[in-house]
Amino acid sequence: MSVTVTKFRPVLVGPATAPEPAAEATVYINLSSFDRALAFFPVTSFHVFDRAIGAPAETVRGAMSRALVHYFPVAGRIVAAAADGERLRIACTGEGVSFVAATADRSLADAGLLDPPSGAALLDELAVGVGAEGFRPSDPLLLVQVTEFACGGFVVAVTRNHAVADGTGFAQFMRAVGELARGMPRPSVLPVSCGDDSLPELPPLVAAMENALVVLEPRDFAFLDITVPSSCIDRIKAGFAGQVTAGGGPCTVFEAVMAVLWQCRTRAVMPDDPSTPAPLIFAANVRKHAGARHGYYGNCITSAVAVPTSGEVANGGINDVVRLIKRAKQPIPHQFKRRNSGRVAGGGGEGEGGLSLSAEQAEVMFGYNAFDVTSWRNLGADAVDLGGGTPARVMCRMDRMPVPHCVACLPCRKDGANVLARCVREEHVDAFLRELAKFT
Repeated sequence: MSVTVTKFRPVLVGPATAPEPAAEATVYINLSSFDRALAFFPVTSFHVFDRAIGAPAETVRGAMSRALVHYFPVAGRIVAAAADGERLRIACTGEGVSFVAATADRSLADAGLLDPPSGAALLDELAVGVGAEGFRPSDPLLLVQVTEFACGGFVVAVTRNHAVADGTGFAQFMRAVGELARGMPRPSVLPVSCGDDSLPELPPLVAAMENALVVLEPRDFAFLDITVPSSCIDRIKAGFAGQVTAGGGPCTVFEAVMAVLWQCRTRAVMPDDPSTPAPLIFAANVRKHAGARHGYYGNCITSAVAVPTSGEVANGGINDVVRLIKRAKQPIPHQFKRRNSGRVAGGGGEGEGGLSLSAEQAEVMFGYNAFDVTSWRNLGADAVDLGGGTPARVMCRMDRMPVPHCVACLPCRKDGANVLARCVREEHVDAFLRELAKFT
């Protein structure tokens, strides 16, 4: 069923009250190495609310304006400091975020937004997008669209410049918007600004991977909206429980889901030579390892990497695949241990440009046999409440990327773990879905 979305003129929404005029000069916040690695990269989230509230667009607009008082840097713009080697900073100008109110002529159910699978085309209509080049320095750091549907439900879509927050930090911001919409005088979690100078440097390998990825051309992969059933996840967790090794811990929901996706994808695209590498790259929140303070909302994520052969992933038992994932996570805490000098280990002296991947390494890490996974489980995105309760579903826009990728464990009231993916070419979709069906 077609859905007509009518958008109103965008406006800038600034902080409800300006900070104390302590000085004439604009305040600048240095971005951390975690922030700079992801600067200008767009991420779009969709909070789908099936319970009506009064005037959702105006409610969100007013609450966001009040939230920006506490998250003042989010209302600024990114600039390069010429005196500091063009290092990126946020100019706290208070200019505001972009806001669009919209209406849709169908219900959420008619639009297919409450139950997987959903189409990518409609999601594009529900958000404010950016060009193929990503965010520009002059752009607002958040592009917000609130679309009210005929049933009274609504969708809050936010496209954010990744430099300002990671998934955990953005979910914290959105919970603050919800708290203020419900009449709380201030957010329950006091924010600690992005650009915390006490953070360590991004580990050199991770920085090199980020640098290599941003120059690669996006590729076309099929859009898939799939669900890994809870029965499958529980079965894998129970099967692994009797084989836990020292320090490995039990199998988590995300590990079970990632193991299924990785193995099924590898089987579907299996190269002729089983010794071909099948890299897995997945994001990990390292706030506790990097010493980030409570309430910190900037980027604090690193990448874990496993590079087994395709044969190991495709032909091993599912417990073996879970072990590969756990083994990839083990080095993470050691990347941020304090040295005797008191300095936090991370980038060390090599910095963001001190290590680079060769063309051959980049082809292995980001070629078609690679698989990049992000989890939205436990971010807190499902706890956003704008007055009518928490969202029925949280989704994301799956833009074209150079590497096959998916976002797993998206919050959804339905059974199982929802996954949005662009991880296989069209010719491998059926084989991938057949492999997934074997686990259900």
